Amino acid sequence: MGRWRPPAPSASPYITPAGFEALQRELEDTWVRRRDVVKALAAAAAEGDRSENAEYIYRKKELGGLDRRIRYLQKRLPVLTIVRDTPAADAIFFGATVELCDDEDQTHMYRIVGPDETDAKTAAISMDSPLARALLGKCLNDNVEITADGTTTAMSVVSIRYHAGK
Repeated sequence: MGRWRPPAPSASPYITPAGFEALQRELEDTWVRRRDVVKALAAAAAEGDRSENAEYIYRKKELGGLDRRIRYLQKRLPVLTIVRDTPAADAIFFGATVELCDDEDQTHMYRIVGPDETDAKTAAISMDSPLARALLGKCLNDNVEITADGTTTAMSVVSIRYHAGK
């Protein structure tokens, strides 16, 4: 008897135009990569005994990973809603780049994006994350308390920017 796990909560279906294009490019590139892997898999299978053929086993696993990603992207792309408009308000909403200042006068910059385009390198955080949920709807100079790992940090909103077309 296997372990039952409840289904993961569904992610928000919002994405920026640049994020949507990136996912479409990834799908196209994954199909090209899959074609190359299938050729390599066929060549490895032609070598004979598959049970001890490391190349064959590796390519089978790689093909399975590519197929999973293709299936995910093919299901996810049609349900995504591309957010092209930026709000006219001076509050934090989807697509905002927010600068925060903490208690030690250190500034932190975050961009609120959809869950499919989060990136730690560029400080793009998911709108479903606890930090983004705490920030949504806040205005300039508002104070925000963020609890993470049992510690609470007080931050204030220093600036809010929206990038048109991104």
